[in-house]
Amino acid sequence: MIFEKPSPNHDARPMGMKADVLILHYTGMKTAQAAIDRLRDPAAEVSSHYVVDEDGSVLRLVDEGRRAWHAGVSYWRGHTALNDRSIGIEIVNPGHEWGYRDFPVLQMAAVCDLCLAILSRHPIPARNVVAHSDVAPDRKEDPGEKFGWEDLARNGVGLWPLGVADKGIGGPVRDAAGLRPVRSALAHIGYRVAPEGSLDPALSTVLRAFQRHWRPEAVTGQADDSTRARLEAVAELVSGG
Repeated sequence: MIFEKPSPNHDARPMGMKADVLILHYTGMKTAQAAIDRLRDPAAEVSSHYVVDEDGSVLRLVDEGRRAWHAGVSYWRGHTALNDRSIGIEIVNPGHEWGYRDFPVLQMAAVCDLCLAILSRHPIPARNVVAHSDVAPDRKEDPGEKFGWEDLARNGVGLWPLGVADKGIGGPVRDAAGLRPVRSALAHIGYRVAPEGSLDPALSTVLRAFQRHWRPEAVTGQADDSTRARLEAVAELVSGG
Protein backbone atom coordinates (compact mmCIF):
# COMPACT_ATOMS: atom_id res chain seq x y z
CA MET A 1 0.00 0.00 0.00
CA ILE A 2 1.16 3.51 -0.82
CA PHE A 3 0.28 6.33 1.58
CA GLU A 4 -0.29 9.82 0.23
CA LYS A 5 1.82 12.54 1.83
CA PRO A 6 1.82 15.36 -0.73
CA SER A 7 4.72 17.76 -1.03
CA PRO A 8 4.24 21.23 -2.53
CA ASN A 9 7.68 21.05 -4.08
CA HIS A 10 7.05 20.13 -7.70
CA ASP A 11 6.20 21.66 -11.05
CA ALA A 12 5.38 20.65 -14.62
CA ARG A 13 7.76 18.59 -16.68
CA PRO A 14 8.87 20.18 -19.97
CA MET A 15 6.27 19.82 -22.69
CA GLY A 16 6.27 16.30 -24.12
CA MET A 17 8.97 15.03 -21.73
CA LYS A 18 8.56 11.43 -20.58
CA ALA A 19 10.26 9.95 -17.56
CA ASP A 20 13.06 7.69 -18.80
CA VAL A 21 15.41 7.71 -15.78
CA LEU A 22 14.84 6.27 -12.30
CA ILE A 23 17.12 7.72 -9.61
CA LEU A 24 17.50 6.08 -6.20
CA HIS A 25 18.64 8.09 -3.18
CA TYR A 26 19.05 7.66 0.53
CA THR A 27 17.56 10.33 2.78
CA GLY A 28 20.83 11.04 4.60
CA MET A 29 19.15 12.50 7.68
CA LYS A 30 19.00 11.40 11.30
CA THR A 31 15.38 10.23 11.18
CA ALA A 32 12.76 9.35 8.61
CA GLN A 33 10.47 12.06 9.94
CA ALA A 34 13.15 14.73 9.58
CA ALA A 35 13.64 13.68 5.95
CA ILE A 36 9.90 13.66 5.19
CA ASP A 37 9.45 17.04 6.81
CA ARG A 38 12.25 18.49 4.70
CA LEU A 39 10.91 16.97 1.49
CA ARG A 40 7.54 18.63 2.25
CA ASP A 41 8.89 21.99 3.38
CA PRO A 42 8.28 24.73 0.76
CA ALA A 43 11.33 26.63 2.00
CA ALA A 44 13.64 23.66 1.33
CA GLU A 45 12.67 23.43 -2.35
CA VAL A 46 13.48 19.71 -2.50
CA SER A 47 11.24 16.69 -2.96
CA SER A 48 11.03 13.21 -4.42
CA HIS A 49 8.21 11.21 -5.89
CA TYR A 50 8.39 8.53 -3.18
CA VAL A 51 9.90 7.78 0.21
CA VAL A 52 10.45 4.18 1.35
CA ASP A 53 10.82 3.76 5.11
CA GLU A 54 12.85 1.05 6.83
CA ASP A 55 9.69 -0.93 7.70
CA GLY A 56 8.76 -1.09 4.01
CA SER A 57 6.04 1.54 4.09
CA VAL A 58 5.87 3.76 1.01
CA LEU A 59 4.85 7.41 0.85
CA ARG A 60 3.95 9.21 -2.36
CA LEU A 61 4.94 12.87 -2.21
CA VAL A 62 4.70 13.88 -5.87
CA ASP A 63 2.69 12.44 -8.75
CA GLU A 64 4.88 10.69 -11.31
CA GLY A 65 3.60 12.99 -14.02
CA ARG A 66 5.05 16.01 -12.26
CA ARG A 67 8.67 17.09 -11.88
CA ALA A 68 9.99 16.49 -8.35
CA TRP A 69 13.13 18.30 -7.22
CA HIS A 70 15.53 15.55 -6.21
CA ALA A 71 18.48 15.24 -8.60
CA GLY A 72 19.89 18.77 -8.61
CA VAL A 73 22.84 19.47 -10.90
CA SER A 74 23.15 16.16 -12.70
CA TYR A 75 24.23 14.31 -15.86
CA TRP A 76 23.55 10.90 -17.36
CA ARG A 77 24.06 9.63 -20.90
CA GLY A 78 24.31 13.07 -22.45
CA HIS A 79 21.41 14.61 -20.54
CA THR A 80 21.53 17.27 -17.86
CA ALA A 81 18.84 18.68 -15.55
CA LEU A 82 17.63 15.15 -14.87
CA ASN A 83 14.67 16.26 -12.76
CA ASP A 84 13.00 16.97 -16.12
CA ARG A 85 13.04 13.32 -17.15
CA SER A 86 13.34 11.26 -13.98
CA ILE A 87 11.43 9.70 -11.12
CA GLY A 88 13.10 9.91 -7.73
CA ILE A 89 12.84 7.52 -4.79
CA GLU A 90 14.22 8.49 -1.38
CA ILE A 91 15.10 5.45 0.76
CA VAL A 92 15.30 6.07 4.49
CA ASN A 93 18.86 5.64 5.76
CA PRO A 94 20.93 8.09 7.82
CA GLY A 95 23.71 7.85 5.27
CA HIS A 96 27.44 8.29 5.57
CA GLU A 97 27.17 11.41 7.70
CA TRP A 98 24.84 10.08 10.41
CA GLY A 99 25.67 6.37 10.72
CA TYR A 100 25.32 4.57 7.40
CA ARG A 101 23.77 1.15 7.92
CA ASP A 102 22.46 -1.84 6.01
CA PHE A 103 19.11 -1.50 4.27
CA PRO A 104 16.53 -3.82 5.93
CA VAL A 105 15.06 -6.70 3.96
CA LEU A 106 11.51 -5.34 4.18
CA GLN A 107 12.68 -1.97 2.91
CA MET A 108 14.53 -3.47 -0.04
CA ALA A 109 11.54 -5.65 -0.94
CA ALA A 110 9.35 -2.54 -0.98
CA VAL A 111 11.91 -0.65 -3.07
CA CYS A 112 11.98 -3.52 -5.57
CA ASP A 113 8.18 -3.70 -5.84
CA LEU A 114 7.91 0.06 -6.23
CA CYS A 115 10.60 0.15 -8.92
CA LEU A 116 8.95 -2.66 -10.86
CA ALA A 117 5.63 -0.81 -10.76
CA ILE A 118 7.29 2.40 -11.97
CA LEU A 119 9.10 0.55 -14.75
CA SER A 120 5.80 -0.93 -15.90
CA ARG A 121 4.41 2.58 -16.40
CA HIS A 122 7.34 4.40 -17.98
CA PRO A 123 9.86 3.77 -20.82
CA ILE A 124 12.86 3.47 -18.48
CA PRO A 125 15.58 1.14 -19.78
CA ALA A 126 17.62 -0.88 -17.30
CA ARG A 127 20.70 1.23 -18.02
CA ASN A 128 18.84 4.26 -16.70
CA VAL A 129 18.12 2.85 -13.24
CA VAL A 130 20.85 4.71 -11.38
CA ALA A 131 22.09 6.09 -8.10
CA HIS A 132 22.13 9.73 -7.14
CA SER A 133 25.89 9.29 -6.93
CA ASP A 134 25.96 8.10 -10.56
CA VAL A 135 24.37 11.28 -11.86
CA ALA A 136 26.10 13.67 -9.42
CA PRO A 137 29.36 11.93 -8.42
CA ASP A 138 31.10 15.12 -7.37
CA ARG A 139 28.35 15.92 -4.84
CA LYS A 140 26.64 12.74 -3.73
CA GLU A 141 27.40 9.26 -2.33
CA ASP A 142 23.89 7.85 -2.08
CA PRO A 143 22.45 5.33 -1.84
CA GLY A 144 25.98 4.01 -1.32
CA GLU A 145 27.93 0.79 -1.28
CA LYS A 146 25.59 -1.03 1.16
CA PHE A 147 22.63 -0.73 -1.19
CA GLY A 148 21.40 -3.98 -2.77
CA TRP A 149 21.86 -3.27 -6.46
CA GLU A 150 22.64 -6.89 -7.29
CA ASP A 151 19.43 -8.20 -5.71
CA LEU A 152 17.39 -5.54 -7.50
CA ALA A 153 18.91 -6.49 -10.85
CA ARG A 154 18.21 -10.17 -10.24
CA ASN A 155 14.56 -9.17 -9.85
CA GLY A 156 14.41 -7.08 -13.00
CA VAL A 157 15.45 -3.63 -11.76
CA GLY A 158 18.60 -2.22 -13.33
CA LEU A 159 21.77 -3.95 -14.48
CA TRP A 160 24.30 -6.15 -12.70
CA PRO A 161 27.31 -7.96 -14.22
CA LEU A 162 26.76 -11.49 -12.97
CA GLY A 163 29.65 -13.92 -12.77
CA VAL A 164 32.42 -11.42 -13.45
CA ALA A 165 35.79 -12.61 -12.17
CA ASP A 166 38.92 -10.53 -11.81
CA LYS A 167 41.05 -11.04 -14.89
CA GLY A 168 44.42 -10.75 -13.19
CA ILE A 169 45.52 -7.94 -15.49
CA GLY A 170 47.67 -6.15 -12.95
CA GLY A 171 47.38 -3.34 -10.46
CA PRO A 172 45.78 0.07 -10.76
CA VAL A 173 46.30 1.95 -14.00
CA ARG A 174 47.20 5.64 -13.73
CA ASP A 175 48.73 6.67 -17.04
CA ALA A 176 46.73 8.32 -19.80
CA ALA A 177 47.15 5.52 -22.34
CA GLY A 178 46.09 2.81 -19.90
CA LEU A 179 43.11 4.83 -18.74
CA ARG A 180 41.75 5.53 -22.22
CA PRO A 181 39.54 2.38 -22.25
CA VAL A 182 38.48 3.07 -18.65
CA ARG A 183 37.32 6.56 -19.56
CA SER A 184 35.64 5.23 -22.70
CA ALA A 185 33.74 2.56 -20.75
CA LEU A 186 32.60 5.05 -18.10
CA ALA A 187 31.32 7.41 -20.79
CA HIS A 188 29.56 4.55 -22.59
CA ILE A 189 27.80 3.55 -19.38
CA GLY A 190 26.60 7.11 -18.88
CA TYR A 191 29.06 9.08 -16.75
CA ARG A 192 30.52 12.43 -17.73
CA VAL A 193 34.29 12.03 -18.04
CA ALA A 194 37.04 13.60 -20.12
CA PRO A 195 38.15 11.31 -22.96
CA GLU A 196 41.86 11.62 -22.19
CA GLY A 197 44.18 12.09 -19.25
CA SER A 198 45.99 10.33 -16.43
CA LEU A 199 44.36 9.51 -13.11
CA ASP A 200 43.16 12.82 -11.68
CA PRO A 201 40.70 13.77 -8.90
CA ALA A 202 37.79 14.10 -11.33
CA LEU A 203 38.27 10.59 -12.71
CA SER A 204 38.77 9.12 -9.22
CA THR A 205 35.47 10.68 -8.17
CA VAL A 206 33.63 9.04 -11.05
CA LEU A 207 35.36 5.72 -10.41
CA ARG A 208 34.18 5.82 -6.80
CA ALA A 209 30.62 6.38 -8.00
CA PHE A 210 30.93 3.41 -10.35
CA GLN A 211 32.36 1.28 -7.55
CA ARG A 212 29.60 2.21 -5.11
CA HIS A 213 27.10 0.89 -7.63
CA TRP A 214 28.87 -2.00 -9.36
CA ARG A 215 31.99 -2.87 -7.32
CA PRO A 216 31.05 -2.11 -3.69
CA GLU A 217 33.68 -4.37 -2.13
CA ALA A 218 36.26 -1.59 -2.28
CA VAL A 219 35.44 2.03 -3.08
CA THR A 220 38.93 3.27 -3.84
CA GLY A 221 38.69 5.55 -6.86
CA GLN A 222 41.39 3.44 -8.50
CA ALA A 223 41.25 1.66 -11.86
CA ASP A 224 42.35 -1.70 -10.45
CA ASP A 225 41.89 -5.02 -12.21
CA SER A 226 38.55 -5.83 -10.56
CA THR A 227 37.13 -2.41 -11.39
CA ARG A 228 38.25 -2.69 -15.01
CA ALA A 229 36.65 -6.12 -15.32
CA ARG A 230 33.38 -4.79 -13.90
CA LEU A 231 33.55 -1.74 -16.16
CA GLU A 232 33.92 -3.92 -19.22
CA ALA A 233 31.04 -6.16 -18.14
CA VAL A 234 28.67 -3.28 -17.35
CA ALA A 235 29.53 -1.57 -20.63
CA GLU A 236 28.62 -4.77 -22.46
CA LEU A 237 25.30 -4.94 -20.61
CA VAL A 238 24.56 -1.32 -21.51
CA SER A 239 25.26 -2.11 -25.16
CA GLY A 240 22.76 -4.93 -24.98
CA GLY A 241 19.97 -2.92 -23.44
